[in-house]
Amino acid sequence: MKVLRDVEQVNDVVSQWKNNGEKIGFVPTMGYLHEGHMRLLEEARKENDRVILSIFINPLQFSQGEDLETYPRDEARDQKIAEENGVDMVFLPTKEMMYPRPLSVQMSVTKRTDVLCGRSRHGHFDGVVTVLSKLFNLTRPDTAYFGMKDAQQVAVVDALIKDYNIPVKLVPVPTVREDDGLAKSSRNVRLSKKERKEAPSIQAALQYGKQLVRDGHTSPEVVIKATEKFLETKTHGKIDYIELLSYPELEFLEEIDRPVILAAAVSYEHARLIDNVVFNKEGNEIYG
Repeated sequence: MKVLRDVEQVNDVVSQWKNNGEKIGFVPTMGYLHEGHMRLLEEARKENDRVILSIFINPLQFSQGEDLETYPRDEARDQKIAEENGVDMVFLPTKEMMYPRPLSVQMSVTKRTDVLCGRSRHGHFDGVVTVLSKLFNLTRPDTAYFGMKDAQQVAVVDALIKDYNIPVKLVPVPTVREDDGLAKSSRNVRLSKKERKEAPSIQAALQYGKQLVRDGHTSPEVVIKATEKFLETKTHGKIDYIELLSYPELEFLEEIDRPVILAAAVSYEHARLIDNVVFNKEGNEIYG
């Protein structure tokens, strides 16, 4: 496994692989790898000759007051996990390597960001598309893998690829879950015993909402209210939002007549959990 920090070295290795006709899969991360990342690497390994993992804590994704300085870091552990999961190259650039000078061209996401978690994270997705544009150019992958745990990010990446004709196939990978349905997250360890017992009800509520659509309900308002009522009876956490939107456009609908996302965010004392389910107008899950 190659561990590279220099942009030119990455370019040389990628060029060699491309000249050999090898297919490249790419998994971009901010490190501190967990089982969700491992699932992405597993899928990339299945479908490609070479797998590149990038680890870069992108400062452009953090607004003032967010946890850039305290974001967890463990390069040695990440490299060990990468090697165990068949990664061919780990790209570990520094901030100076990725942004050697102030950017002359600023990227701004104008759609798919003013809903869900993006509503309160101004500028976050501008930073996401900026760093991904650079990483896609550097690694030149055939396929790139993103987890559906952050379905809004997947939607924004989908728009980036389509709007700018980037020659990479986006592969959304289903959320990794505990046996009781709770989406795996590093934040789960912050839950109290009572909260941990309640937390699977987030996914249960979303599945309840999806079932309403399968039963013939086509009103987003009806589904949202019923999902919220279900969740309120199952958890003491504060429901930040429950939204139903078209997917991947993330637009409000008057009727469920196309693929949609039903998503929720719940705040507990020391952790805020998000989850979602994406399904078609018949109520059949798309990324299950």
